[in-house]
Amino acid sequence: MITLHWLYALAGLMFAAFAILSALDRAHSRRFGNAAFWGLMALSLLGGDAIGDFGNGLLVLGLAGLAGFGFIGRSHPPTTSEAERQTWSDRLGNKLFLPALIIPITALIGTLAYNYTALGSYGWVEPKRETYVFLGLGVLFALGAIFAWLRPPAIAPLQEGRRLIDAIGWAAVLPQMLASLGVLFAAAGVGDAIGSLTRMVIPEGSIFLTVAVFGLGMAIFTMIMGNAFAAFPVMAAAIGVPLLIQGYHGDPAVVGAIGMLAGFCGTLMTPMAANFNLVPAALLELKDQYGVIRVQVATALPLLIVNILLIYWLAFR
Repeated sequence: MITLHWLYALAGLMFAAFAILSALDRAHSRRFGNAAFWGLMALSLLGGDAIGDFGNGLLVLGLAGLAGFGFIGRSHPPTTSEAERQTWSDRLGNKLFLPALIIPITALIGTLAYNYTALGSYGWVEPKRETYVFLGLGVLFALGAIFAWLRPPAIAPLQEGRRLIDAIGWAAVLPQMLASLGVLFAAAGVGDAIGSLTRMVIPEGSIFLTVAVFGLGMAIFTMIMGNAFAAFPVMAAAIGVPLLIQGYHGDPAVVGAIGMLAGFCGTLMTPMAANFNLVPAALLELKDQYGVIRVQVATALPLLIVNILLIYWLAFR
């Protein structure tokens, strides 16, 4: 049976290759820092179960130390030149994007086929992990199509992948860490403390004020943690479930779904959501690393107000 651990191993081997290529890159002034950083990522994915919670905690501290003290940096591995890329672009145009489309198509068709045909009865894939598995297969199929079609050098995908991951840097692992932080906050009782404070400040029966605090809290905690999925356990435990759903009998689907949208408004306004806001600026080499955020604020604030109103109108009608 193909389980999620197969995908962890595949990703771990990729990061291990990045670490080895970084260590061998004599033109890179911080090659050993990059090698250590991606090597720790590979260790986490390949052997995280074996090293235990304490070992993983030390691993995270190692990642933070390497990034925080500036031991990692952007690399410029030998991939294709600008002239070669321009030649391929002139020759093939938008056809160059066809291999990338293989990934979502494989994930969609594979998931539907596995769940709605006899294919699922064979038990080849871990239950409830079908989409992840077919997403990984889609990546492998896309790579195979690229080699069959364009015939790049064997090492080209790994070198290009290293170039991109080094451009993203430490921000590549921030979403996972922030999501874990949300679970820790919820387990530590932060949600209960916020809920008690909310009951003290907001008069009983003030549904709109409670909804407003919930929506604003989702946006603010998302800005702090960089991830609405990390903020949701805290705000759901504080306000969403005990006050809006159990106390005022709001529709759980509306509170949960639109509450998440309120959190995503916070995503648009924070550098902590590095994969959305800082990574594009780095990859596009913008002069203002916060330029994406500055543009998005004008959309995020009105959208947050709309989401709060939608929760109030739809959950309590």
